[in-house]
Amino acid sequence: MKTSTCALDPFPTALVKTHKSALSPLITTVINHSLQAGHVPSPLKTAIIRPFLKKPTLDPEVFANYRPISNLPFLSKILEKVVAAHLQDHLKHNNLFEKFRSGFRSAHSTESALVRVTNDLLMAADAGFSSLLILLDLSAAFDTVNHGILLNRLHYTTGLTDTALAWFSSYFTDRTQCISIGNTRSQTHSMTCGVPQGSVLGPILFTIYMLPLGDIISRYGISFHCYADDIQLYMKVDSSAASLTSSSSSSSSSSSSSLSSTSQSTLAACLEEIKLWMKHNFLQLNSAKTEAILVGTPHQIQSSSITSIAFFDDNIPLSSSVTNLGVRFDPQLTFEAHIKHLCKISFQHLRNIAKLRSTLSLPDAEKLVHAFVSSRLDYCNALLTGISSKSLQRLQYIQNSAARILMRVRKYEHITPILHSLHWLPISARIEYKVSLLTHQCIYGTAPPT
Repeated sequence: MKTSTCALDPFPTALVKTHKSALSPLITTVINHSLQAGHVPSPLKTAIIRPFLKKPTLDPEVFANYRPISNLPFLSKILEKVVAAHLQDHLKHNNLFEKFRSGFRSAHSTESALVRVTNDLLMAADAGFSSLLILLDLSAAFDTVNHGILLNRLHYTTGLTDTALAWFSSYFTDRTQCISIGNTRSQTHSMTCGVPQGSVLGPILFTIYMLPLGDIISRYGISFHCYADDIQLYMKVDSSAASLTSSSSSSSSSSSSSLSSTSQSTLAACLEEIKLWMKHNFLQLNSAKTEAILVGTPHQIQSSSITSIAFFDDNIPLSSSVTNLGVRFDPQLTFEAHIKHLCKISFQHLRNIAKLRSTLSLPDAEKLVHAFVSSRLDYCNALLTGISSKSLQRLQYIQNSAARILMRVRKYEHITPILHSLHWLPISARIEYKVSLLTHQCIYGTAPPT
């Protein structure tokens, strides 16, 4: 467990770690008693909420731009970790996870989700289809989860009964929270809905809450993938007829698309049922942040007559670029828009690091480079397989610049020995390495299903 102290803790978490051999038997007794009795002690059900901006560039004066993060007592986190491990084992062994939902479990990352979606879109283009990709946005989804519905889902969908179900009922009963900003703390209020963001169990419980959604979308033959509260739908478009078909349908050419024809009305019906399900489950679709893009070859996109999609009372125009789980998608999946943005952000950080370099030790400077630059270069870089040599050179230039700043060498000094001394793989090799890791997972059965 990370050393992060909550103001509700009787003493710092670091002190617990220092004396863990003496405290472990006591902590184990508390956890075992909680699990056996199906009861969560009241002191472990109080959270201090700290609001954090969702993005640094957002207006701090707008309350909707903040995410409420729960700071919980360390004993609560330990108890939740134990329960989460048992719950995940139960879901895995009984095959209860949604097949096309990523996040909060091993090997189901944003990258694995985007690799699957990108592969489907490219396969459709090879078969002669463009694809309509719709990114749905939910408003404050974690904060509006209904506890009664979630308990029913834990019972009827996942099969929890008796003491296990009683424990979760106790977990949600009489939860309290207060807001802390700076040195000011609000009064304590009851938490009557939502799962705590920042807790261990929150993401897993939200995944269970959303389980029925996959069945709804699948009934309409529409391909989808979910990550946390991000939902993306995608369908093939027969460019010659401007009709929609499911991306999961097999077809060797656009002329055979009528075998699995799905009309605009079917998409509208699917969206309507999703909206109705959201309403019944106290969730809200945000049409203002919902985006759509047409993906395919230039010829396929030009041949399509689709310029927008009907989204209830709104009409959403097709975008030239959308941000999908942190990666910018363009219509031809060249990822040039993503690389352009990546270069801009990386050089901004490198300029700041360069200003501080003379005051930093080599290990500290390297930590900053990895935190602000290398992590961005490596994020979902499996998607960059096959990008143009020009785009690859732009990314390599970022890494070269980072190495020069780190090692404090001149611009025209040969870079290869410097990269070797740092043990940094060049960009092309980093991409190949990531693809090799994903391939290894596929071969040995640890990759998500397709």
